Amino acid sequence: MGRRGMRRPPGARSAAGQLRLLYATPRYLPEIGGVEQHVHEVATRLRARGAAVTVVTTDRSGELAPVELLEGVEVRRVPAHPRGADWCIAPGIARTVRRGEWDLVHVQSYHTFVAPLAMASAARAAIPYVLTFHGGGHTQQARNAGRRAQRAALRPLLARARALIAVAGFEVEEYSRELRLPRERFALIPNGVDLPPPPPGVSPRPPGEGPLIASVGRLERYKGHHRVIAALPHLRAAEPDARVWIAGSGPYEPELRRLAQSLGVADAVEISAVPASERAEMSRRLSEAGVVVLLSDFETHPIAALEAVSLGRPLLVADGSGLRELAQRGLARSIDAGAAPQALADAILRELRDSLERGPVQLPSWDDCADALLELYERVLA
Repeated sequence: MGRRGMRRPPGARSAAGQLRLLYATPRYLPEIGGVEQHVHEVATRLRARGAAVTVVTTDRSGELAPVELLEGVEVRRVPAHPRGADWCIAPGIARTVRRGEWDLVHVQSYHTFVAPLAMASAARAAIPYVLTFHGGGHTQQARNAGRRAQRAALRPLLARARALIAVAGFEVEEYSRELRLPRERFALIPNGVDLPPPPPGVSPRPPGEGPLIASVGRLERYKGHHRVIAALPHLRAAEPDARVWIAGSGPYEPELRRLAQSLGVADAVEISAVPASERAEMSRRLSEAGVVVLLSDFETHPIAALEAVSLGRPLLVADGSGLRELAQRGLARSIDAGAAPQALADAILRELRDSLERGPVQLPSWDDCADALLELYERVLA
């Protein structure tokens, strides 16, 4: 990698004409989450389309390899402070941006210090950059309440981006108005879904077993898994063998287990994650669910919900943010996230016995997402 004074002109390609992309993201595989999966899915596909893709991310544990090749994508991990927290103060992000000969830097999510570090460094080095918001919630209410101020503080850097990318329609309208930036500066590129079909014979209610309710997402309080557990005793009054699968990993797991124990349903609650690379297993497990629920306080365009729809599973979501969009499109039924456990149990029971009739569903694939991003890159670099 050359010194700053030896940098190729912005937008210039390598001798082979290869597009050189740097993805700057707070977390990446083997950590599991929506942004992590999004980056993995598009980075591997863009590499297959001939781009040279490098991912720079943080390692808050200090236990992961600093450099690794994952499915042809180079992953560089830099230390983040404070250790174990999700602020991601990582000076190594800035160094990686400055010292590379990138055609474009794509910043993924704005919630941590990764975004301003990457954008400011790209601006100083005259490297074009774009940002995908990946708007999401947080367990700490103070962090949620501060999102608007956070976006306002980032506005000077956001205004210099070549494009601002939303994965849900409401983000375009809301952020354009809030940031006082023209709507044409925004691009809508939704998440994709590419789960393989389940194996033959997989049934949502095998003989002799009760219905399975799946709640999918990282184990944080704002994801709402505790609401499903709280509803389970009421659900079992009508369906004595009903079970819950909390599909994810994260710091809220001990609290979820304690809640299940205190309600006397620990034997009917499974908490386990499916690795992001095991797509066939995820397809099998979701296909066994009688109902998939997502009761997050905030979601943008949740991949788990799209995957449930693609498998034909009944879907019950919280009535808010990007989840509401799914209900408005007729892909799910919705319920207030603060509904009482009995009301939630009744709503789940309704989905088990009289699920929503969906017409033909056309969902974007990850190939669609990668193609749209590549087209955007070519346009902003032209």
